[in-house]
Amino acid sequence: MGTVAGVGLAGMVLTEGNLLGENKAKEPVKHDPNIVRVGFIGVGGRGSGHVHDSMTVGGVDVVSICDINQEAIDRVQAMVVKNGMKAPKAYTGSDLAFEEMLKSEVLDAVIIATPWEWHVPMAIASMKAGVPYTGVEVSAANTLEECWDLVNVHEQTGNQVMIMENVCYRRDVMAILNMVRTNLFGELLHCRCGYEHDLRSVKFDMISNDLKIGKEAHSEAKWRGLHAVRRNGDLYPTHGLGPIGVYLDINRGNRFLTLSAMATKSRGLKKFVDDHVSKDSSYHQLNFNLGDIVTSMIKCANGETIIVTHDTNLPRPYSLGFRVQGTNGLWKGEGGGDWQDAGEQIYVEGQSKLHTWDKAEDWLKKYDHQYWREKGEKATGSGHGGMDFIMLNDFFETVRHRRQVPLDAYDAAAWSAVSALSEMSVAKGGELVDFPDFTRGQWIKRHPGFAIDNQFPIAPERDFINNLF
Repeated sequence: MGTVAGVGLAGMVLTEGNLLGENKAKEPVKHDPNIVRVGFIGVGGRGSGHVHDSMTVGGVDVVSICDINQEAIDRVQAMVVKNGMKAPKAYTGSDLAFEEMLKSEVLDAVIIATPWEWHVPMAIASMKAGVPYTGVEVSAANTLEECWDLVNVHEQTGNQVMIMENVCYRRDVMAILNMVRTNLFGELLHCRCGYEHDLRSVKFDMISNDLKIGKEAHSEAKWRGLHAVRRNGDLYPTHGLGPIGVYLDINRGNRFLTLSAMATKSRGLKKFVDDHVSKDSSYHQLNFNLGDIVTSMIKCANGETIIVTHDTNLPRPYSLGFRVQGTNGLWKGEGGGDWQDAGEQIYVEGQSKLHTWDKAEDWLKKYDHQYWREKGEKATGSGHGGMDFIMLNDFFETVRHRRQVPLDAYDAAAWSAVSALSEMSVAKGGELVDFPDFTRGQWIKRHPGFAIDNQFPIAPERDFINNLF
């Protein structure tokens, strides 16, 4: 899909008309504006979770669903009916069935949860079809061309796309956001993050005690493992980089400037195959291009550095490897997000015992974010410890009140671009590569707006530069 020429509309002020961007020819006579009409493209494991959690959030009408798998469609339709709602209309039969759904239905929002290579074509089709709000799962894009496509079509149509990065809504991550904004850690200097998750049994499917990958497999093993065969870079950067991007005001007074990446040799997936398939299996001939650990270093316009780690081919416990360090202290989040996790540690000069980590629990409770204070109980039982509920609630509130999405096309492009840029850098032995400025210079005067907490206002010393504009 070709890119659209830059039209210089980054950061434009959207009017009511072009913000909605609706196809009036499809518009019915009456509709309750408090009910969000939503369509879901992709209702497998991730997409069906979004349908479930969206109904838990409430105030939505699941109008339509689209998937190539009839079992997934039947399961989700039954789920919706069990919840007391009308079964959504199903679109299936081909890879392009989503185009018919977008053409035929009047929708306030679309949520896309499909294999990575479909994210951008589907998001672009949604925006061009006049859907005012499109939520796209992570990573939003795989190539720089795709990143620019998201930005350019958003600017052309006035319709919005939100990257559905749920970790930005994780409870501890949002509490740390309050600590950062109130300047508890001082001026930020260095951050670390990553995706450190043993995905061997996700990239491969065990069928009859034998591994399968690609067309022979089920679920994500149909496509995800093939990326490890063909690519070498940070294939999944946004779970860690999304929160760090918010902390550092990326695209809103700051931006990513340059990146350098290196990858280790590839051994983990080959060993996994050798350990699980028969001696005569052709799978032994598979060569994996993806290095077992990919390390990217990013320099920001305001002088901060970030280390991002991709580690998905080896046996290990889950971690996003967070570290947020400033002139007055730091947070280390090495666990899975549980406040009582031993990997959650905080040190604040003048308040912590000298040279001694504090357990993070008390700090995190003190700075608990407004979203969780207000909705945490209702979020219990929803996906990923409740953060999917908090994210979807924020998305639907945005749609309902016709506001700017909190994590926009520029965030989707900047965070996802790490994949393509790291592949370029790895291929050139760690050579420094430049980040595109997807905002076309507007980052200088755009203001932070994600998840502002009324109880924890941004400290004046942190917001000094923004106050000049």
